[in-house]
Amino acid sequence: MHSLVPTLGIDLGTANILVYEKGKGIVLREPSVVAISSQSKKVLAVGEDARLMLGRTPGNIIAIRPMSDGVIADYTTTRKMLEHLFRKVVGRKWLFKPRVLICVPSQVTSVEKRAVRQAALEAGAREAFTIEEPMAAAIGAGLPISMPGGNMVVDIGGGTTDIAVISLSGIVTSESLRVAGNRMDEVITRHIKSAHNLMIGERTAEEIKMRIGSAYPLEQELSYIVRGRDMVEGLPKSVEVSSLEIREALSDPVNAIVEKVKRVLEYTPPELSSDIIEAGIVLTGGGALLRGLDRLLIAATGIPVRVADDPLSCVAIGTGRALDEMPVIRRSQ
Repeated sequence: MHSLVPTLGIDLGTANILVYEKGKGIVLREPSVVAISSQSKKVLAVGEDARLMLGRTPGNIIAIRPMSDGVIADYTTTRKMLEHLFRKVVGRKWLFKPRVLICVPSQVTSVEKRAVRQAALEAGAREAFTIEEPMAAAIGAGLPISMPGGNMVVDIGGGTTDIAVISLSGIVTSESLRVAGNRMDEVITRHIKSAHNLMIGERTAEEIKMRIGSAYPLEQELSYIVRGRDMVEGLPKSVEVSSLEIREALSDPVNAIVEKVKRVLEYTPPELSSDIIEAGIVLTGGGALLRGLDRLLIAATGIPVRVADDPLSCVAIGTGRALDEMPVIRRSQ
């Protein structure tokens, strides 16, 4: 009978949710956005359908992100979102409730962990467990975490950046920083507003980051036409923005991440440091795709840095692979 129980690994991110089903791989990838009616509080759309409503909803519909900085900001909406996802993945029959393993940032409190588990159980899970994000990212990136050597992973998500040194299947030192992809979008929005008197939305800021964002000088600088609302005249306007100015705008959040990486290296035991110098640092998460971030970290630390093969899916894949270790995870919680 146990084989009929769906077993899911969930990367419950601030920006996106990925669901891994044992035996099938990643079965769902949706933005962590929920659209609800302001009157009835009924959920109208979840995921991509709700994301398209961000900044475009009429007064009676609110599009919200129930996760903030990797933890639950709106408990009721998170529960409804998980309910929707379970239904989508497991099907309407609900014959067998799923057993789920959910990722949490490395520095969350026990209360925040319990809230995640509780939301999953109330949404219809049979059992719910948590795994720390950098551990899942390291497993997903294929690092030999069970060996007695140091593995360093930097997971840059939407709400948090998790940095950890892992050895013998345990986290030796870790830091969690509430600076990641969303903060980068915010500084881009602020820069466009102050430098060009142009109001842009969250989606436009993310588009600018993906098209021309960088952390290190590019061989050929890029430019992008940004459309928004002129703050003086209130009319739609377009301006050309260069990758150089966006890099300068991004320097604060990017440098905060670099400093935290250096700090974790300082706290790492010398034996593991020598392993890291040899094996290098692995970048995972959507933020790992920022152009030149690996080169900036190499320049700052003198250690080889590489971006994982599928950085966006590493945490979900790692959570999925960790499902095979459920007895161990059960004992640790």
